[in-house]
Amino acid sequence: MYLADGWQDFEILDAGNGDKLERWGSFVLLRPDPQAVWPMARHGADAVYYRSQTGGGHWEFQKELPESWRIRYKGLTFIVRPTGFKHTGLFPEQAVNWDFMSGRLNAWRKTHDRAPRVLNLFAYTGGATCACAKAGAEVVHVDAAKGMVAWAKDNAAASGLGDAPIRYIVDDCLKFVRREQRRGNRYEGILMDPPSYGRGPGGEMWKIETSLYELVEECAKLLSDEPCFFLINSYTTGLAPSVLKNVLTVALPQGHAEADEVGLPIRRENLVLPCGATGRWIP
Repeated sequence: MYLADGWQDFEILDAGNGDKLERWGSFVLLRPDPQAVWPMARHGADAVYYRSQTGGGHWEFQKELPESWRIRYKGLTFIVRPTGFKHTGLFPEQAVNWDFMSGRLNAWRKTHDRAPRVLNLFAYTGGATCACAKAGAEVVHVDAAKGMVAWAKDNAAASGLGDAPIRYIVDDCLKFVRREQRRGNRYEGILMDPPSYGRGPGGEMWKIETSLYELVEECAKLLSDEPCFFLINSYTTGLAPSVLKNVLTVALPQGHAEADEVGLPIRRENLVLPCGATGRWIP
């Protein structure tokens, strides 16, 4: 398992009964997590998210919380806030991938006299964008949601990366990749965090089981002659890590592909909460 155990401003205090109890900086939130099927031992949160039987849900605050606040990870700063769809704007388990990509980029820079280029697809609020930019990369950040791209800009500014070479693009990822092919642009690193299901800004349909391989195959055409990494994240239930490894092995040039679960440590009894899967390819 790829374990994101380098946090100080975030931790899972406990999990169980279909929920997880998390500390985000100074505040404790209780949010649903279907993976936590065992009993929870401890309780007490500043805010609790309740799902609605008709979809969505709402927060109930046990005390007054700020609209947003900041947490830090290894020199990066992120703005978090409880949203109406359960999320806080950050997936802390992805820190283990930020570290992996930063290490690959730092090693690449030692043997080259220019900055590596990274393409971040389904880039959300830019955790990986910030990590790669801090490691010295030029980053192209693509997401179909305008609000998430705006949030990513705020995270970059909070991390002192407001002037970093980051391009923010609101677009359908596959359409953007094909335009980059026509432009002749190439990247040393490519990562993607695709949803199980979604639509692009023009109504384009995305379903990971039928769309993932095509996107990876098209992205492979954008890799430079001296690539650094290719990374796929997945939160789709039932999509095993070995599926991601197989996709990378078949779609990419000769190299090494591996995949595993991603997880977060739980303070209680040395438990670990599984948080999806990651596939990694290196030349």
